[in-house]
Amino acid sequence: MAKTILTVDDSASIRQMVAFTLKGAGYDVVDAADGLAGLNKAKASSFNLILTDQNMPNMDGLTLIKSLRAMPAYKTVPILMLTTESGDAMKAQGRAAGATGWLVKPFDPQKLLEVVKKVIG
Repeated sequence: MAKTILTVDDSASIRQMVAFTLKGAGYDVVDAADGLAGLNKAKASSFNLILTDQNMPNMDGLTLIKSLRAMPAYKTVPILMLTTESGDAMKAQGRAAGATGWLVKPFDPQKLLEVVKKVIG
């Protein structure tokens, strides 16, 4: 059975590019336009991996990660940040919140697939 990935980003074009890349590699993809919508989808279903942006309306990526990590179902699910933020301080905040890894936009589709494969197979 295909692994299911939740992508959370306020940019429709980024969501489309990520979905296109992941679906092409055989993954099922569900997307959400902001952290709050992503959290609601995570509560309604289970995912093998979550990819989230940092800067979004309604709920940012770090808040989403902290909220997910507080739920028993998402204590160990890999969560990757896919964001334009590349500063060390922001990465440290991401790790502290529970992020598994960090990818910087614009992303290389091949690199995205390598990282996804590494964390969920």
